[in-house]
Amino acid sequence: MIEVVNPTTEEVVGTVRAGTPGDVDATVTRAATAFPAWAATPVEERAAIARRVAEGLAARVDEFATTMTTEMGTPITFARKVQVPNPVGIAHGVADALEAGYFADAEIGNSLILREPVGVVAAITPWNFPLQQVVAKVVPALAAGNTVVLKPSELAPLTADLFAEVLAGAGVPPGVFGLVHGTGSVVGEALAVHPVVDAVSFTGSTRAGRRVSALAAETVKRVALELGGKSANVVLDDADLVRAVKIGVANAFMNNGQACSAWTRLLVPADRHDEAVEIAVAAAAKYVPGDPADPATRIGPAVSAAQRDRVVAFIRSGVEEGASLALGGPDAPTGRGFHVAPTVFGNVRPGMAIAQEEIFGPVLSVLPYTDQDDAVRIANSTIYGLGGAVFSADPERALAVAKRLRTGQVDINGAAFNTAAPFGGYRQSGNGREFGRFGLDEFTEVKSVQR
Repeated sequence: MIEVVNPTTEEVVGTVRAGTPGDVDATVTRAATAFPAWAATPVEERAAIARRVAEGLAARVDEFATTMTTEMGTPITFARKVQVPNPVGIAHGVADALEAGYFADAEIGNSLILREPVGVVAAITPWNFPLQQVVAKVVPALAAGNTVVLKPSELAPLTADLFAEVLAGAGVPPGVFGLVHGTGSVVGEALAVHPVVDAVSFTGSTRAGRRVSALAAETVKRVALELGGKSANVVLDDADLVRAVKIGVANAFMNNGQACSAWTRLLVPADRHDEAVEIAVAAAAKYVPGDPADPATRIGPAVSAAQRDRVVAFIRSGVEEGASLALGGPDAPTGRGFHVAPTVFGNVRPGMAIAQEEIFGPVLSVLPYTDQDDAVRIANSTIYGLGGAVFSADPERALAVAKRLRTGQVDINGAAFNTAAPFGGYRQSGNGREFGRFGLDEFTEVKSVQR
């Protein structure tokens, strides 16, 4: 059995059975058996099921939010406003794309162009957004006519159990969706190498993504990866500095700093660096670690003791490499729970570990730049390319800089997150896209029929 630990109380709050390669094989076999009938299901019916999934999630917001807060420590207010509503929007977006004619036949000369499901899809999801990333993979894969086997993170498996109930309630037939709990080294790898699995969609660390890709290559599977990030918030010299920094801190610390697309690097003009650090410290000081079940809490614990220790090690490295510690530090807040002190570093150089590595905790690095070209160079100086931001008083200038950032998504002046727009990364942040019609693309094959 795998014990589920509440990172706030450090108490066991549930258990799930650890799956084996045999469990994977049996579940994949059922999915393969169910595939022909499900692929033949009318698109309209699959769209209706996606819509019912969205409605089923919306009807259980509090239950999902409470479960996520309990098993992985996300603040309950964030869970209610983001962790559940985003998946609802994603599921509706999939239904919208199908109803808009995603599977409509096209013609090129004497060729009929068809879209067809890939087959059996393995979905491997992380703990930080344990509902959103499940929905972003499973719903479009099912809606495209595939059958799916899901392996959620062993750190946050209870949310996946609730999601399975919603799928059943929405009318997904037995065998079309399967759930196998377990570790990545056992269940995840068994899915990646299974000869009957046709595609793998994985979200997690870049290191684990490399491993999934290598294993899947043995059978030339299709692989979609959403991996790490080290996103830059580029504040141009004409921007409202106070607003840009405050929004940037909120983004960097959202979900306890455990978000792959978080803007963890704040790039500011060198002559305004000290002012920016002062604003960031004042904003970050309002993030007092506390019980995430309290609606007033803005930041909860790291998901596990191991994750807390990893974040603290990065904070220590920042101090050792000479960055200016402006707030927080390696000393953990008092009391129970895997808490990390919200931390702000100033005078960070681009080559420092805290400016290059994904920390996955509430740590913000402030980097000075000399001019706009220097800002773009620094923003593009990591192996990642997932998210980013640009702030400027001139929207056209901001757009011009956004186009130069080598990253899959850029927000201008704090624009709202869009669950219908493509989400995914460049370079070692992964490949493929999620959400809307772009998410459906990952789970379809294209066939040309000449006539």
